[in-house]
Amino acid sequence: MPFLTPSSFASLVESALSSRSSVLGRATHAQIVKTLDATLPSFLSNYLVNMYSKFDLPNSAQLVLSLAPNRSVVTWTALISGSVQNGHFSSALLQFSDMRRECIQPNDFTFPCAFKASGSLRLPVTGQQLHALAVKAGQIQDVFVGCSAFDMYCKTGLREHASKMFDEMPDRNTATWNAYISNLVLDGRPKNAIYGFVEFRRIGREPNSITLCAFLNACSDALYFSLGRQLHGFVLRSGSVADVSVANGLIDFYGKCQEISSVELVFGAILTPNDVSWCSMIAAYEQNDMGMEACTAFLQARKENLEPTDFMVSSVLSACAALAVLELGSSVHALAVKACVEGSVFVGSALVDMYGKCGSIEDCERAFHEMPERNLITWNALIGGYSHQGHADMALDSFKEMTCGRLDVVPNYVTLVCVLSACSRAGAVKVGMGIFESMRGKFGIEPGAEHYACVVDMLGRAGLIERAYQFLDRMPIPPTVSVWGALLGACRVHGRPELGKIAADNLFKLDPQDSGNHVLLSNMFAAAGRWEEANLVRKEMKDVGIKKGAGFSWISVKNVIHIFHAKDTSHDRNSEIQAMLAKLKGEMKAAGYIPDTNFSLYDLEVEEKESEVWYHSEKIALAFGLIVISSGVPIRITKNLRVCVDCHSAIKFISGIVGREIVVRDSNRFHHFRDNKCSCGDYW
Repeated sequence: MPFLTPSSFASLVESALSSRSSVLGRATHAQIVKTLDATLPSFLSNYLVNMYSKFDLPNSAQLVLSLAPNRSVVTWTALISGSVQNGHFSSALLQFSDMRRECIQPNDFTFPCAFKASGSLRLPVTGQQLHALAVKAGQIQDVFVGCSAFDMYCKTGLREHASKMFDEMPDRNTATWNAYISNLVLDGRPKNAIYGFVEFRRIGREPNSITLCAFLNACSDALYFSLGRQLHGFVLRSGSVADVSVANGLIDFYGKCQEISSVELVFGAILTPNDVSWCSMIAAYEQNDMGMEACTAFLQARKENLEPTDFMVSSVLSACAALAVLELGSSVHALAVKACVEGSVFVGSALVDMYGKCGSIEDCERAFHEMPERNLITWNALIGGYSHQGHADMALDSFKEMTCGRLDVVPNYVTLVCVLSACSRAGAVKVGMGIFESMRGKFGIEPGAEHYACVVDMLGRAGLIERAYQFLDRMPIPPTVSVWGALLGACRVHGRPELGKIAADNLFKLDPQDSGNHVLLSNMFAAAGRWEEANLVRKEMKDVGIKKGAGFSWISVKNVIHIFHAKDTSHDRNSEIQAMLAKLKGEMKAAGYIPDTNFSLYDLEVEEKESEVWYHSEKIALAFGLIVISSGVPIRITKNLRVCVDCHSAIKFISGIVGREIVVRDSNRFHHFRDNKCSCGDYW
């Protein structure tokens, strides 16, 4: 190799850094040592420290620094900035202290790195000490140092200090305004962030992509749809829409405002969508209960050769959970393992939630125990999974483990909803009431409508209808739809139409257009043989234009979802489905099965009632599943409403006849049917 000068070596180190090639960097360092046997020039030491630090090779960076004869502020700043860039904030502050021990004064590049480290670690006292040093060194007037100090105060929650810092800054550049607006959004003050943007524009500043995205975040958090659309118009006029990060911000904004058509329009106009674009698109679909579209978008992203990120995977897993498509969820899990993102706490929590909501409690537990790190969301997903599937004892055991001194995970509002729901399903009234009464004192959580609904449901399930009504009557907050609905459901199960009528009347006032409550009341009267009152409720529905929500069931086979409605004959394999239904009906009658038509919707003859309930959507989906799913594999069906009484009884019976496990997830819970039994104990 021809002789290279120190300047040539510096250029090679820069090339290694720009190409992200640590191999080239190390080879260059070896050649430097071989060629320059004398002491390294200071500037070359700085280049090497910077390279190793940015490559996240701290030991090598420290070694070069220790061998440098004349360490300057540039050398130390290279080391500190690399540590901050790679998330080693504690190391960065220790390195800053070591630099100060050598009596080296930090400069306008060192202070911003140190402020970022203290802000990221939420260390306000350290940040204030750095601020004092910057004032003493005369650096605080620098726009970058001042902006970093302001951002640190925002991140550490010192609002008054941040406000004072912002007001005292002699010059505010766009980065300063971006920090101001962004931190207001993060602090939960979107209206103030919007005022900040207006002031920013009033003084004649031009926003960049960061400013625009921060404003869109403020609009989406506060659901200021009109303002967001105005910004979209500004973006179109200024040509900023070509910036993919701004387009991604628009997708996120429209998704949170439930404007899916605008989401698709913006996404379609992006010339080269990046991984954030696809993540935002999938998340927008998932947030708007469009699980099928979210899964389709994910599969399309895979066709575009995009590597799954932790955010993308967690979003599509949430969509799989909502659809209860275990097969597709398991495939996404495999992709997460392949992409090495399954260790992320977000992906792990989404996996626990997905398996729990898809009815596979064994996989739910396995995903939970394999997680290297767990947070509150993970625990909530596990407890919710146990509760939803009727494993109340396991839910309560997990809650005790979670709140024990060793783990000391503090439960939140959602945790207590899951636990109280588990107590309700287990009939553990005493335990449940104890937990409810300790919410304020022990956990500092003010009971909300969902907690009160769980208690009413718990008392109602135990047959304590009068006590449930008295509890409801003494609530310190107005009873909501969920609270009255819990009472109405209990009255339906235990045959208390008079009290049920009171609950229904209150529901009609709170939500007059909900057909489900009218239907439940009508069916309650029908079950009691009070047909005149049942028909009157139906007539009232018709008179005010309320239509019963369509019930449907779906089943996933080879990642394809098949949807069925009551009396559905539209499926390609309808002839086989009808034949299977007829076969099952014959075998069931021969075995002594009697259809339960107490909740048939109309005052029909017996034969008509039997025909009415036999062609419900869940039975059709089950017949299809028996045709296409191999023997020994559980059949998993999801229904958008509660499974009806006859379908529940029939599927129990069928599970024994065909010798199969049948899992049905309705709008309320899971039903695991096996050997003529259901996991719910016939109460749902």
